[in-house]
Amino acid sequence: MRKTGIAAALLLIGLSQPALAENKAETVTFAPYVGGYTFQGDQHLETSPVLGFRLGYNVTENWAFEGVIDYLKAEGTGTNNKAEMLRYGGDLLYNFMPKNSLVPYLAVGVGGLSFTSGGHPDARLVGNYGGGVKWFVTDNVALRGDVRGLNYQYEKKLKTNVEYTLGLHIAVGAPKPAPAPVVVAEPVVEAVAPKAAPVVVTPPPPPAPTSKLSAEPATLEKGKTSTLTWSSANTTGCEIQPGIGPVPASGSKVITPVANTSYTLTCNGEGGKTATSVAGVEVTEPVVKEAAAAKASAVAAGSRLALKVNFDTGKSIIKKQYYDELKVVGDGLNEQKNLKGVIEGHTDNVGNAKSNQLLSQRRANAVRDYIVKNFKIDKKRLSAKGFGQTKPVADNATAEGRAQNRRIEATFEEIPNFKADADQQPAKPVKKAVKKKVAKKKAAAKK
Repeated sequence: MRKTGIAAALLLIGLSQPALAENKAETVTFAPYVGGYTFQGDQHLETSPVLGFRLGYNVTENWAFEGVIDYLKAEGTGTNNKAEMLRYGGDLLYNFMPKNSLVPYLAVGVGGLSFTSGGHPDARLVGNYGGGVKWFVTDNVALRGDVRGLNYQYEKKLKTNVEYTLGLHIAVGAPKPAPAPVVVAEPVVEAVAPKAAPVVVTPPPPPAPTSKLSAEPATLEKGKTSTLTWSSANTTGCEIQPGIGPVPASGSKVITPVANTSYTLTCNGEGGKTATSVAGVEVTEPVVKEAAAAKASAVAAGSRLALKVNFDTGKSIIKKQYYDELKVVGDGLNEQKNLKGVIEGHTDNVGNAKSNQLLSQRRANAVRDYIVKNFKIDKKRLSAKGFGQTKPVADNATAEGRAQNRRIEATFEEIPNFKADADQQPAKPVKKAVKKKVAKKKAAAKK
């Protein structure tokens, strides 16, 4: 306990000192120490004091080698067993933060263990691992604390004991630093202060010009108008080309381009700087209104009309965008009361043939029902039939061909014996009426 108190006092004295040193390379080190040694429980030995000494060499600031030897006597726990041990070996150390006064380190080593227990001498190979810390209180002297785990075989079992020590760490032989170069003072010559140069104030460069140009709408039919709108800043003049010329710093102008045109706004600023902006206008040809009329004329006896109606995969719901296409059929049948039609549904060959047949029938029914309901067409004048994949018009081996085969068509023919009366029903054949009257007369004669 007295030794432990002395060591603690030395530690406190060291902590009170300023950081004076570091772990130096190429030094020889001496490290006497005292401490305690704790045995694994089944060895039946009391924790005992230990004395030891380490001799080392710092190869670099971080890496060092040490030889170690220590000695202890241990009393048995509840037995008369006693042990005397001498440990020796070599350790490899790695020092962290070697430039600081407080230097922590890790250590690993191997050596021999000679001991006498119960009057029987023996020897073992022992390995150790652990670490500690050095606190330098002078250039060459540090307080050092260390904890090691020691492993060795005893009675065919691996024993792990713990050794904890406190001591000194003394370094000698560090290479002396090179002497500082001798500085020869030059004679002082009073310099004559030069006259201050006149201060030249350089004005800041003028701000760069900015410009912005847009066209609304950017796409229009030929003959329609668009509006150019522009703005600029820090400019001395602007123009828009082609065909417009100089314009104010901001404004708008209605234009009627006859073809696709790219308009460029160029604005000049001070110092020869320019800013440009571009706005393009796309001109399209007007939609030909005669297309619907041409389709309507296709609603005639003996004609076949391909309807541009597409469905989602596996669906039979008609989208609003195809209503105008179906209006052609509805209007045509209302204008020509002597016609009846068939809505045909077709698919490509993708999938099951039976499923395709059912799908084509559902789609044909959907088209038929839409026309009958929305254009007040007599159900007897418009039927629906699905053909599935049986009547392709293109090669199903390509995506384009399959798209052509997924179609809705309408065919038309005259109503036989059509009579333009109020109900627009076809006249009954004369032959059938005569036969009916004859049959009634025969039945009356039999009675």
